[in-house]
Amino acid sequence: MNKGFLKAGHLPTLIAAFLYFDLSFMTWVLLGPLGVQIAKTLHLSAAEKGLMVATPVLAAAFLRFFNGVLVDRFKPKRVGIAAQVFVIAGLLWAWYFGLHTLGEVRIFGIALGMAGASFAVALPLASRWYPPEHQGTALGIAGAGNSGTVLAALFAPSLAVAFGWNNVFGLVAIPMAMVLVVYLFLAKDSPHCPPAQPMSNYFKVLAIGDAWWFMLFYGVTFGGFVGLTSSLTIYFNDLFGLSPVHAGYCTAACVFAGSLFRPLGGALADRIGGFRTLTGVYTIAALALVVISFGMPSLWLALAVFIVIMGTLGVGNGAVFQLVPQRFRHEIGVMTGLVGMAGGLGGFYLASSLGYSKQLTGTYQAGFLLFALLAVLALIGLSAVKRRWRTTWTNLAGTPASVRI
Repeated sequence: MNKGFLKAGHLPTLIAAFLYFDLSFMTWVLLGPLGVQIAKTLHLSAAEKGLMVATPVLAAAFLRFFNGVLVDRFKPKRVGIAAQVFVIAGLLWAWYFGLHTLGEVRIFGIALGMAGASFAVALPLASRWYPPEHQGTALGIAGAGNSGTVLAALFAPSLAVAFGWNNVFGLVAIPMAMVLVVYLFLAKDSPHCPPAQPMSNYFKVLAIGDAWWFMLFYGVTFGGFVGLTSSLTIYFNDLFGLSPVHAGYCTAACVFAGSLFRPLGGALADRIGGFRTLTGVYTIAALALVVISFGMPSLWLALAVFIVIMGTLGVGNGAVFQLVPQRFRHEIGVMTGLVGMAGGLGGFYLASSLGYSKQLTGTYQAGFLLFALLAVLALIGLSAVKRRWRTTWTNLAGTPASVRI
């Protein structure tokens, strides 16, 4: 982080965006690390476990679009405050009344989805303060809030053993409330926020082909990241017989790699270009997913492959959002919501398909192979649009080609 970057934007807002994103993501994926204990209490099948951990991911997908529209109309700070209050209320409800059936867990998963929708608030909040040449770095730092998923994997299973899994929800409400207070004081809306537009204008973005490409690209990178984050504790427990706590530790190691490499992915894309970065990401991710689909003979080999997958997808998350603000500078709020929605849908698909694959075939292979095919499709799509984007983005964004590619 150089002096030019520090002077280019608003550091307190960037810090607030990171903290909000970080604790919200910790809350969002709680059902994944707690999945083994919840499934044991409620006697869930493999498919039901997959749907349980995938529900907050699916809810976040649609709430991200909703929040993206609200951000463009009411500005990020207000929307972020309302979203945090909603999530804290959901946590307190689950803690006080308890969750006794799969249906209640899935209703709670919808409330957790609002925490996952923080993506559509935190990124525009940070992005609008920074010029194009610093977008990758700024959004990489704000997006490093993915690291909150590490906290969930590390501590949620242990807290569940000590206090019971239902009480974890009440405990998580405490740091969420603390971050809300910090957010109130540090976050500030950029003076460059675009004016509110008629609702019909937001849906016009869907008529632009580039929007759909970005949705596919992020559906693979972030979808793979959050889908695995929600599923790996169950995977390690099932295949290697690890306790929920030790399975959580292994999951945390994998998630940490994805979170660590997200800001590096943004910075790398700033340096060598988002296209080059994503080409490497989809190639490596597809190959590694094929490898893991055949199963590993030991825990350590499986852990190593998953760390490669998650680290690679983390780089891809940062690279996609080095490109999005340059193509859709004035629609960044709604585009963040749309692209984030696609990422959530990808995560829902991966998490639920792994559960169904295990129940129907006895292995996770089909789920991993189908997601590898999506990575290949993204690679083909990237190659298809590369030349056109190189020749048209100067007029669309008004920025030097070196910034874009």
